[in-house]
Amino acid sequence: QVQLVESGGGLVQPGGSLRLSCAASRRIFSIAATGWYRGKQRELIAAITSGGSINYADSVKGRFTISRDNANDTVYLQMNSLKPEDTAVYYCKANIKLYYYSSGYDYWGQGTQVTVSS
Repeated sequence: QVQLVESGGGLVQPGGSLRLSCAASRRIFSIAATGWYRGKQRELIAAITSGGSINYADSVKGRFTISRDNANDTVYLQMNSLKPEDTAVYYCKANIKLYYYSSGYDYWGQGTQVTVSS
């Protein structure tokens, strides 16, 4: 089994920046599609498809950047120009193959709180 461990959340003033990380707890074969979600309804805000395309929700486009470090099995979300309405619990999700012969399964991170307030 594998866990996705999130870090990087916290309290930041409006206009500030945070970088969220989502790392696999052990070595894996590959990460296919991956995404960052937020809130109780887990709104999808940024995603990298299995084909490598990157998509953003309109609410974060131009301010947030999703990226992936395949060598370290880690996904990032760089958040700039943060607004109070960005306050939420942020979750990562990744479709992971543990071994080359495995099927891919979706795993969720535990969530990290981001609070944007002065």
